[in-house]
Amino acid sequence: MITIREAKLEDAERLVEIYSHYVLNTAVSFEYVVPTVAEFQERMKKIMGKYPYLVAEKDGLIVGYTYSSPYSCREAYAWSVANSIYLDKDYRRQGVGSLLYRELEKLLKEQGIINLLAGVAFSEEEDEYLTHDSFNYHKHMGYEKVAHMKDIGKKFDRWYDLLWLQKKI
Repeated sequence: MITIREAKLEDAERLVEIYSHYVLNTAVSFEYVVPTVAEFQERMKKIMGKYPYLVAEKDGLIVGYTYSSPYSCREAYAWSVANSIYLDKDYRRQGVGSLLYRELEKLLKEQGIINLLAGVAFSEEEDEYLTHDSFNYHKHMGYEKVAHMKDIGKKFDRWYDLLWLQKKI
């Protein structure tokens, strides 16, 4: 059984473990270097004061996490957030992501947020570093493609696009 709860700073070590797979082995994240636990905790602190930061647990093990962050610091964007989600590579396609995003959306709606945005790395041709899984997952969750920036991120000596997806709640 999967349980969803608010993240705690003490979770950072496990969250870095999950995230490191995406940094080191995929183009899902455009970071090149895995953040330290202390850096990750600082990132968490900046978000947790204002937006939801959730983890999914199975049998006491964190198997995924999601959070929202400001889309922009300009006041007029206060009703829009950028969402991120990362799952332990061994727990993908088991419904964990859907549970996390549904709970995240519920909490954001209670805050008065109406626009959910997600930046998704993309390549027309899938390769060993990037599949269409993130794009397809967000479409499944009700997001629509609203922007396509070409060759915006370079990782593993290849250029990747960035899609912006949006969902109104």
